[in-house]
Amino acid sequence: MPFTLDPELRRALAARIRYYNEMGIYDFYRRPVSDRFGDTTGVSIAVGEAEIAVSTNPESGEEMSPRKATAVAPRVVEENIFDAIALKPEQSVSDPVKALKIIREDLGDCTRCVLHKQGRKQIVFGVGNPTADLMFVGEGPGADEDEKGEPFVGRAGQLLNNMIKAMGIEREQVYIANIVKCRPPGNRQPEREECATCSPFLMRQIAVVKPKVIVALGATAAKTLLAMSASMIQLRGRFYDFKPAGVRSNDPNWDGCKLAVTYHPAFLLRDPRQKGEAWKDLQMVMKELGLKAPGKGVE
Repeated sequence: MPFTLDPELRRALAARIRYYNEMGIYDFYRRPVSDRFGDTTGVSIAVGEAEIAVSTNPESGEEMSPRKATAVAPRVVEENIFDAIALKPEQSVSDPVKALKIIREDLGDCTRCVLHKQGRKQIVFGVGNPTADLMFVGEGPGADEDEKGEPFVGRAGQLLNNMIKAMGIEREQVYIANIVKCRPPGNRQPEREECATCSPFLMRQIAVVKPKVIVALGATAAKTLLAMSASMIQLRGRFYDFKPAGVRSNDPNWDGCKLAVTYHPAFLLRDPRQKGEAWKDLQMVMKELGLKAPGKGVE
């Protein structure tokens, strides 16, 4: 059962997170809390090598563990704790090109998961129109993408280009990214921990681009974005209301977008019989965006 933080504790924790934000630290991770307060109720937030552990027991006189940081924010912030966590450095930038560059620089030469030492040549960040109405999200880079540093440039990418053209638009008009930004060895499916580690950067990209519709390509992308487990048959054929988790846009008028699910182009190459079904999914997206197809469908 979810618990509600005491208001004073919430403000103290929000102030501490704000303090780390001002130091340039924006990535936080939740960890289980042991019985360090004499009860089993608590919150632990890891910040790099430091850890803040907060008891939710109002009887406890301790608010933070002995490992707490030496400095405390001088002010108490009246705000939702999750809003404080969502603050990112790109939020102060109005130009989406610059904002995406900030995210890319924050990603750096990423070593956050095991993929960085399993043969990747380079990080594949994302490409396309930074103010696109339509965004495609795939699973992860393949060999061609790892070589060129751009998503969907191999055989699956050529098919995706054809899918985009069939919708009456060009590749340059959309934004394309993946759940993970490093090639899994042997083009295997990304593991859950890898998706969980990398997807926060994708969420930040989505919040900058602010698309009207996202198309999740394949089960891995769909399950990660929607945080649910279901078959492609269950996931397809409808729109989901989507808001990037753990981050908010700097545009108060953007409150999320629609998300549709279709087959990954690599799957369609293996089973061309499903191209007709994928075309149905894209037609649903086209109707939502007011697009008219110049051709017959996905070739």
